[in-house]
Amino acid sequence: MSLPHFSEETHRNLLARVPAVTGRELPEWFKEIDEGPCFSRFEDRVHWLQDEHSIAHGHATAIMREHDRRRAARGMR
Repeated sequence: MSLPHFSEETHRNLLARVPAVTGRELPEWFKEIDEGPCFSRFEDRVHWLQDEHSIAHGHATAIMREHDRRRAARGMR
């Protein structure tokens, strides 16, 4: 999996702004991702968020990156 190259600080800042710019909290986005189409590539999932939900690339990437991190922490693939 190819994760985007931005700092942890940038990642945290993007995540903090997700509710304000999207109108939805992270758990809602994680549920949407889990119930959405099954793409194996990280970039495809980011593009789906962008295209389907009109989310800016940086925020879509941060949401997907955090989703993957939390799944990994729970021992899921």
